[in-house]
Amino acid sequence: MASLPVLSGREVVKAFAQDGWQTARQRGSHIILIKSGSMVTLSVPDHREVAKGTLRSLIRSSGLTVDEFAALARK
Repeated sequence: MASLPVLSGREVVKAFAQDGWQTARQRGSHIILIKSGSMVTLSVPDHREVAKGTLRSLIRSSGLTVDEFAALARK
């Protein structure tokens, strides 16, 4: 299993965008992502560094594995 990369909120949004997630809106410091065909929304904090637990929870909610997300983040 790949270790979680240290990413900013914007970098997390870019990685999820490669998997088909789209920005629906932003309110304050959170970016809301949606994906067609998915009942789940992701709320990504727009911080300089997203906490590891928060990032792991977002990855789990999106249906990706840590390895798949790490590959998307490297692109």
